[in-house]
Amino acid sequence: MPGLNAGPQCWASMLGLNAGLNAGLNAGPQCWAQCWAQCWGLNAGPRCFVPGSRCPPSPAAVVSLPQEVLGEEKLLSILKEREVKIYWGTATTGRPHVAYFVPMSKIADFLKAGCEVTILFADLHAYLDNMKAPWELLELRTRYYENVIKAMLESIGVPLEKLKFVRGTDYQLSKEYTLDVYRLSSVVTQHDAKKAGAEVVKQVEHPLLSGLLYPGLQALDEEYLKVDAQFGGVDQRKIFTFAEKYLPSLGYAKRIHLMNPMVPGLTGSKMSSSEEDSKIDLLDRKEDVKKKLKKAFCEPGNVENNGVLSFIKHVLFPLKSEFVILREEKWGGNKTYTAYEALEKDFADQVVHPGDLKNSVEVALNKLLDPIREKFNNPELKKLTNAAYPNPSKAKPAEKGTKNSEPETIVPSRLDIRVGKVISVEKHPDADSLYVEKIDVGEPEPRTVVSGLVQFVPKEQLQDRLVVLLCNLKPQKMRGVESQGMVLCASSVGEPRQVEPLDPPAECCAGERVYVEGYEDGEPDDELKPKKKVFEKLQADFRISEDCIAQWKERNFLTKLGNISCKSLKGGSIS
Repeated sequence: MPGLNAGPQCWASMLGLNAGLNAGLNAGPQCWAQCWAQCWGLNAGPRCFVPGSRCPPSPAAVVSLPQEVLGEEKLLSILKEREVKIYWGTATTGRPHVAYFVPMSKIADFLKAGCEVTILFADLHAYLDNMKAPWELLELRTRYYENVIKAMLESIGVPLEKLKFVRGTDYQLSKEYTLDVYRLSSVVTQHDAKKAGAEVVKQVEHPLLSGLLYPGLQALDEEYLKVDAQFGGVDQRKIFTFAEKYLPSLGYAKRIHLMNPMVPGLTGSKMSSSEEDSKIDLLDRKEDVKKKLKKAFCEPGNVENNGVLSFIKHVLFPLKSEFVILREEKWGGNKTYTAYEALEKDFADQVVHPGDLKNSVEVALNKLLDPIREKFNNPELKKLTNAAYPNPSKAKPAEKGTKNSEPETIVPSRLDIRVGKVISVEKHPDADSLYVEKIDVGEPEPRTVVSGLVQFVPKEQLQDRLVVLLCNLKPQKMRGVESQGMVLCASSVGEPRQVEPLDPPAECCAGERVYVEGYEDGEPDDELKPKKKVFEKLQADFRISEDCIAQWKERNFLTKLGNISCKSLKGGSIS
């Protein structure tokens, strides 16, 4: 088999570790490649033919390796003696999406390599992270996570009996753990705690103390779960280095840390539970999958910020080691790719069409999701899903003539607000005070938007800038031109009137979701009904703070990269 004469360094290099293996690793003079063949090629069992030696992992276990390893030497030292004990944790907040298949596939690899794996449902962490999981929903969401992640693992053939499942509150409320939280808080600085959680804990202008506790709890989990290593995304790196710094100060060992890449979303930014258009939910219907993929950014020949290509690279290839482009014979017929780089090159050269790419992803993804949908298609799990994630936008309107009926829920998550990029600006042909803009909001085609900004914002200041666009208003004609959205602007209170378009963070991509703090999980209405005046009722409480931050009832407008703001109109309104 290929690589059998690679020498004793072969296994370490395949694992992606910089440190080499010495010729022994308790295996004697025989090459580790020979040991590999004996173990896996000939199915000789869990131990090598050399007495006392350790088997390297199977070839399947090194297909999709961690992006980064902290503590390589310690990992190699443990591998000489015994199996590695690893844990992966997930805070039970928003509904898991398809990017969770990346850590699931690596958990499968760890098991094949003989590791002992624990999955932690970090329920207490979910509450501490700015109450992303309200206390009254904590138990329900934890049960949902446990069921849906087990369904994911089963869908890719991972035997559950080899895994250990633990809830954070099983041990994090104990006397010993609580005492260690206090001990840790006596040595950790506020600066280090905030820095450690910067990529994981939701960042707000006035952070709660709970968010500062979050990294410390995650560090202590390594000791209380009695593991050698923690596995997570590269967004966890600051928490991992925090743990390496502070656990020894309590007399506990420094652990190994393994990291996988983060999966970009369909809009090109990170796939996020709080950004609806960026993600595909594990329970999305087939028509929802088709709709989201159809809207996904996938410009012909453009491989930068291409969420569809990124999904193939980080999710589908690691699971199947190949990808099939499905297309009609007149366009070349089906083609199987066994290397992602070849697919990316063909897309860049426009050999592969975006439509064929999206259709092929749709088919492959639905094969993964079908077993999960089937499992959740029973009354008990449907009831659990609806209870754990109640959708305020689906609240039933009061029936006419019914006394004491509940009024329709009006919450900011019903608004589909996105970051847009102005592609072109022209004067309206029939109205001197109006601009007609083409604005990219992450959809296949830019939207046409009519704005009354001519007397407030010069044309050149709008061209190519990022704006904040309300996207689910009912389209309406303005002097003969149909407007498909509203550019949200700050307005001064007094005279003369001043108007400034709201500013997203400069690094945002077109199509990124804008949400109000505390209302990240709700889904926006498909279209706001004019008679119900949902926007008008919410807009009455839109204000610009003294720090020039856009707010609703003193809750900030946010993207995943930070606050929505304006340049100077403190205390102004938003319309």
